[in-house]
Amino acid sequence: MNEIYERVAADLDEFAGLPDDQLVHEVRNRGLCGWLSTSGEYPEWTGEFRADRELAARVCADCPVQRECLEWDFRARGHEPAGVWGPLPEDARREVFECWEERRDGGTGSGERP
Repeated sequence: MNEIYERVAADLDEFAGLPDDQLVHEVRNRGLCGWLSTSGEYPEWTGEFRADRELAARVCADCPVQRECLEWDFRARGHEPAGVWGPLPEDARREVFECWEERRDGGTGSGERP
């Protein structure tokens, strides 16, 4: 696997023991995208994938809970990413998910987290 994907997956290890409700709370309350949508300053989506992907990447760039958000995405959606997670395109997120899953299930293929 790509070293970068392995590193991103390893960065998520610190959240392995965090209960889902606490993880969701962190993302919803500290996530920049959530703050923007409730403040009325959310960017206007164009409906064009490439433009919207670039816009999401700019929103995510300064977000304090990027890693928590990715952890939540993996737990909630697994191999099929939900929406746009700015720092990584969908194909890269799938690759990171494979590394993440391997780290969590210890290579057993069970897909279950500790």
